[in-house]
Formats: sequence, C-alpha cells, structure tokens
Amino acid sequence: MRRFHMNMTFDHLTFRKIQVSKIVSQCIEATLIAEGIAAPCEINVLVTNDKGIQAINRANRQIDKPTDVLSFPMFQLIPGQPPQDWEEYLDPDTGYCPLGDMAISLERAIAQANEFGHSVRREVGYLTIHSMLHLLGYDHLDEAEQKAQMRAREEFIAAQIPGMQRD
Repeated sequence: MRRFHMNMTFDHLTFRKIQVSKIVSQCIEATLIAEGIAAPCEINVLVTNDKGIQAINRANRQIDKPTDVLSFPMFQLIPGQPPQDWEEYLDPDTGYCPLGDMAISLERAIAQANEFGHSVRREVGYLTIHSMLHLLGYDHLDEAEQKAQMRAREEFIAAQIPGMQRD
C-alpha cells in the first residue's frame, strides 16, 4: 500500500495545478518519512486564494483575514513521537489514517515567495511541510521552544527535497 493518499482540490482556476500538486505530494511524502510515520495516511488539501482562505479562517478561527496556510488535524498527536500502533487511527473502510485537512492560499504563497525572494515552489513546499507538522502534533503557540522546534523540523525536511533549500 502507498504511504499516503492525497485528496487535492483547487477551488479557483490556476495554471499551476500540476506544479502545485507535485510539490505538495513531495513535501507530504518527505514529512511522513522524516517523522517516521509508518501508517498509510490520508490528507485532504485545498488550494485556494486569499478570499477562500479568509472565509475558512473566519468560519473556523473567528479571524476575519487571509493567511497563508491553515491546518485541521484529525488527532492530537505528540510531536516527534508517532504512535507505535496505528491500528486505532485507521479508517476501517479505507485502511488509511485520516491525518486531517490543510488549506493553502496560492495567492498568498506567490506574494510571500516574491517578498522573501525565493521560488513559488519553495513557498508552497514550505507551507505544506508546516501544515503537515501541525497535522502530526507540532504547534507554535509559544514563541520560543515550540516555534524553534517546529522551525528546525521544517528546515530539516525541506533540505531533503531537491529545490527546497533556502536560497
């Protein structure tokens, strides 16, 4: 069985569907490998624009502004400590562990890539890795230890993917 199943939806027209799908898939795979996730996983990915992600942010977090990525984990996992036995997490109908949902604003990713001076590929990939780590239990509610731990994992995983290293 494949390591993961990705349900990807684009809610607006973009000529970057193939590129975005490829980098998101690569980053999901790299994150699962780096985090030692042995279970086959299912991840839902929505690629939207600022208006779409703002609506999701408002509905789910009561924050009425756009953001770059949102993550909705299905389980409360411990960062860096995946379960040894995934059996209770698996969907009996599919055989996959439904890790959760992510929404990426491609509009925001393009703007941030320009702002930071790197490729859209790097930005979309970084946002995917960031979201995957949230689905796997990482958080950055505090601005110190948790954020540093998450940032270190993001950079480590990105460095494993060709073209994702910092410029």
